[in-house]
Amino acid sequence: MLPLTPATIKGSFVNASRKVVADITLPKSFDEIDWSAQDFLGWTDPKMKRRAYVVVPVDDGEPVGIVLRQADVPPTRRAQCSWCRDVTLPNEVVLFSAQRAGASGRNGNTIATWVCADFQCSVNVRKLPSMAYIGFDVDAARLERMAMLRTRSAGFVSEVLAAG
Repeated sequence: MLPLTPATIKGSFVNASRKVVADITLPKSFDEIDWSAQDFLGWTDPKMKRRAYVVVPVDDGEPVGIVLRQADVPPTRRAQCSWCRDVTLPNEVVLFSAQRAGASGRNGNTIATWVCADFQCSVNVRKLPSMAYIGFDVDAARLERMAMLRTRSAGFVSEVLAAG
């Protein structure tokens, strides 16, 4: 992912009012982010308990920001992240919903997905997978997992942007 400035991030949100965008609090460690190890930027708002944000680069590399809301009720079973699909799950997975962009979102239409609670997907897909069989190319498998994370997260952005 290419490095982003606070102004670029705040200007990228497609499903939020100007007031919501003005109230966005960037992550505390924003200046320390290793952008080369990120497939998307995601964080929870330290001031608003259930609000979170993701900024996902789409096909042309343009960042698109989405405001998320964490579900009030925790899952009753262990869920799998829809984006990284990590089977070892070193972290919790929660249901996030997003208001759709445009008129559809203003009418109350939303879309939801299961995502790692701390948005650790980029870390999860970069872990070397276990050797499945003799000759298994773990580096190629890791690169494929990284590509699929980018595809799935961009697919969620497409769904938010769709008329619904």
